[in-house]
Amino acid sequence: MSTLLLTQSQIRELLDMQAVFSAVEDAFAAHGRNETLMPSKIYLSLPGKEGDFRAMPSYMHGAAGLKWVNAHPNNPQKHHLPTVMALFVLNDPDTALPLAVMDATLITAYRTGAAAGVASKYLARETATTIGFVGSGVQARFALEAHRVAASKLDIRCADLSEEAAQIFARDVDGKAVSVQEACACDIVCTTTPSRTPVVKREWLAPGCHINAMGADAPGKQELSPAILSAARVYVDDVEQASHSGEINVPLHEGTFQSKDIVATLGQVVAEKSPGRQGNEITVFDSTGLALQDLAVAKLLYERARSRNVGVEIDFLG
Repeated sequence: MSTLLLTQSQIRELLDMQAVFSAVEDAFAAHGRNETLMPSKIYLSLPGKEGDFRAMPSYMHGAAGLKWVNAHPNNPQKHHLPTVMALFVLNDPDTALPLAVMDATLITAYRTGAAAGVASKYLARETATTIGFVGSGVQARFALEAHRVAASKLDIRCADLSEEAAQIFARDVDGKAVSVQEACACDIVCTTTPSRTPVVKREWLAPGCHINAMGADAPGKQELSPAILSAARVYVDDVEQASHSGEINVPLHEGTFQSKDIVATLGQVVAEKSPGRQGNEITVFDSTGLALQDLAVAKLLYERARSRNVGVEIDFLG
């Protein structure tokens, strides 16, 4: 009756984006086939604390689990801590025994990046050669790594409110630091900002581009001009979750976008239950982050850790 404990450094040794990409893609497909259970995120906002907590439970065949995660944007500047930190509890769905307790900060970064890569695989044009990042932080790096799983050669353009951040990212990934407008002129655009006002304008976008809108993950957040959603085929990771806290949440509240305008979930596209790109239109993937993605990666980690004798076992009932 043991429980495996895994630290972030151990998880770093066990993970690679290729495996995470496949696990997340499979999780989307299972979600699209209605083979999963995933209640909506539970938000715990504490007045005056400049951040919030989120509880994310889920179930899919062979595994159940819960991620407890925060979002504190001022942590790096004020406390020298990451903006996002998380723990994951993986359970045996038959007995409820906690199989593992693991750091999920790195899991979160990997699976969020993988979700963008999966979305581009199914929604971007096959001829896409340029990728632009609006926001050049940690999450942009994982999104790029995921895109490199499916595309060996990409022209990378990096933008950020901090010119220094854009330059560092560009230098590290052999890209080019550019303005936000130039980053938005790419075949694939990934937005990873915490903005509450639109930072991407419709007129900046190239015909037929695909956008991974990844920054809006709480009520009131918004990165794209509402005119973009009106002109695009819009896909979400989960309808209820996106409606509450995704890129579409503000336009829905203001009446400039309606739920009927959602084409499908990405899972339905991956599961071949709904069509993806139809031509040279703009496509948008509203990524809020699914608990199922975390569960799929946690299950992968547990299996790898067991096979490689990584981690510390404790007697949970002892």
